[in-house]
Amino acid sequence: MPVNQMETQLEAITTTIAYLEKKGSCDPEVLKELKNERNRLLKELNVHQIGI
Repeated sequence: MPVNQMETQLEAITTTIAYLEKKGSCDPEVLKELKNERNRLLKELNVHQIGI
């Protein structure tokens, strides 16, 4: 997957996670899967996360 596409996907997932956490009525399993996907993309992009 091209880097720009992964970055776009990462941005969309991060925005979705923030929205769902703010809303507070999301299925915890869905949130967990989104966070796992975000972590996978961060790892592929070789971006280190601190305190996430």
